[in-house]
Formats: sequence, structure tokens, C-alpha cells
Amino acid sequence: MTLFSPLAVRDVALPNRVGVSPMCMYSSTGGVAGDFHVAHLGRFALGGAGVVIAEATAVHPQGRISHFDSGLWSDEQVEGWRRVASLVSASGSVPGIQLSHAGRRGAVREPWYAGAPLVDADAAAGQAPWPLSAPSAIAAGPGHQIPAAMSIADIARSVQDWHDAAARAMAAGFRFIELHGAHGYLLHSFLSPVSNHRTDAYGGTAERRLRYPLEVIAAVRDAIGHGVPLSYRISTVDGADGGLDVDDTVQVARALAAAGVDIIDTSSGGITTDRSSDTRIRRGFAFHADFSRRIRHEVEVLTATVGFVVDPEQAAMLIERGDADLVLLGRQMLDDPNWTHHARLALGDTSHESWDVRFGSALGPRHRTLTRLQEAGETPLSRFRN
Repeated sequence: MTLFSPLAVRDVALPNRVGVSPMCMYSSTGGVAGDFHVAHLGRFALGGAGVVIAEATAVHPQGRISHFDSGLWSDEQVEGWRRVASLVSASGSVPGIQLSHAGRRGAVREPWYAGAPLVDADAAAGQAPWPLSAPSAIAAGPGHQIPAAMSIADIARSVQDWHDAAARAMAAGFRFIELHGAHGYLLHSFLSPVSNHRTDAYGGTAERRLRYPLEVIAAVRDAIGHGVPLSYRISTVDGADGGLDVDDTVQVARALAAAGVDIIDTSSGGITTDRSSDTRIRRGFAFHADFSRRIRHEVEVLTATVGFVVDPEQAAMLIERGDADLVLLGRQMLDDPNWTHHARLALGDTSHESWDVRFGSALGPRHRTLTRLQEAGETPLSRFRN
């Protein structure tokens, strides 16, 4: 098993084990994917990634993070995503999308405005806050809106929203679905005892806190059919006092796999905006790989790892050692959309056959010329030193 070996998941074959992690771009109007999304996501497919997963896409307007989130809560949003999925597929990658509901983490500004909670004063700029929902009426942190605790009827309607959004994703041509069950969003907030203080069938015990995520998985699987891969991004540890730890998540992963999840995408944190806890995960190179490895070896499920994977040899070793089945890159791909092709070169494949022929036919001869010049001791500045 290598970084560039195929990965078969149900009826879909990823051409390699490099994936583009979902990254919110806050660039939609009315939840519609536009030209930006086509260019932004299409370049990663042309760059050789095995799967390109589109950003967290809201299943309901109240499930947005910001006013500018993408969505699939309406049939009118399908066509924009169809353009994205078509280009990604035609460029040799598997088109994927992450479905999401922000829950109590919604109604905030974009990250370049520090993700500040929207307040009534924002209405003058056309960005009024909207009511939030969550398992319990507990704010995500200081200054954040207190959400309404969802009723049983609210939960049932929400499960249907996930189903309908997944059906629209299929209509748009996506062949890989991920559910955002991490970072304090709605699925995660039902799972964590930090945010779920219910005493009914959806809270209290670990099994009851799992009920809503399992109902969502069942609904989504019904919408996408048996053959489409289903991934679930999870916060492996809450990083907050009284929250979930990796032992809890191993048990959760078993339940998710039994319910129809194929890949556990391991992340961490986000259950609260309070950054003071000393239990939070510190960032470092491949800092979620220990989690993905443990789940992979203790649960019959594929795993993906994400977080400061930047180097081709590093990524290759994560796969070869069995730390994960799929390596996801986010910001590194923003920096270098051709990272996957460049990784092949760094790991010894100089053929350029993985590139689109319109690029590879030019870059192959260029590479050979550069190699010849390097072997001759010439540099771009040689002529200026004579």
C-alpha cells in the first residue's frame, strides 16, 4: 500500500490516496456555488488529487456558519455544484462534498473578521443573525447566541434535511459524501456531553447521545444508495474539560461503521470557543495521525488523517506505516494546488504521466532540460556571473 495506490471504497475507486480536505471559502451568495468554486476546486483535480471534497455545505439555511456559506437545502443550488462535480470528474478525480449543519456554532462572521458572532447591529450591513438550534440551550462560548433546544419534531425535520441535501448531492454528480460531525457543529454537539445535557431519548448516556448522528447516517445512506462512499469527520477528542476522549471515540467509530460509514476522518476540538483548556490538542506535523492509526487498527473501518501534512515523504510514510488509508491536505493544497503531482516527482516518478496531457507534454521535456542543466552545474544566475 503506497500513497499512489488506488483506494476502492464500495463502488468507487479513488486513483490515489491523496485527498483535498473540505475548506470553507465563504464565497457563496444564497448558498449557490459559482465560478469561484469551479476554478478553486477544479484546479485541485487537475493537480492530481484522488478525491476533491468540497467545503462544508449547509443542509438548512439555519445550519450555515456565515451568510456566505454554500448550501444544498434547495434544488436551485444543485446546478452550481453540478458544474463543480463535472469538472472534477472530467479532470480525473473523484468529486466529493461535505454536508454540514453548524448548529450552535453558526451565525458568525467570516474568519478574516475573527469569526465573531453576528449581532443585531450587523443587520444594517445585510448580515443579521438568525436563530440557532442545538441539542441543549447552551451557547458555544462567551458572546455567542444561546441556541434553542431542539424538540423531537425539530430533530425529525433535521434528519429529513440531511436526507434531502444528500439526494441533491447525488443529483449534482458527487460520488463521495462526507458528514461534518466535528468542530462543535450540530452532529458533534449531540455527541458530546459538553453540549448535550438532554435527559430524553437523545441525551444522557453515550448511546442516547449517538442516536441523532445514527439517524442522520441512516437517512443519508438511504439517499445516496449502497455504492457511494460515506465519510464522517469526527473530533477524536473534544479538548475540553468533561468532553470526549479517544477511548470514547473508538466506541463511537464502531457504531458509525456499523451504521454504514466507510471512512472515519479524524480531526479534533471545536466543541467550545473557549481556548483556555489545557486539554486541547496542540498543532504539529500530522498531529491527528495517532488518532487515525488507533481507530484504523481497533475498528473495522478505513481512516483519513488531516492536519499539517505538508511533505511528500511524510504523507507516503503515513500510508505505508498504516497510520491512515487516506491523507487529506487543506492549506497545503491552497499553497500548491499541484502538490500531488509534485509529490510524485519528489518520490521518484519523473514521467509526468499523471498530469493532464496538455500540461504533461510540456512539463516532461522541461524537466529533462532542467535536469541536464543542473547536472552541468548551471543555474538561472550562471550567465550573470561570467
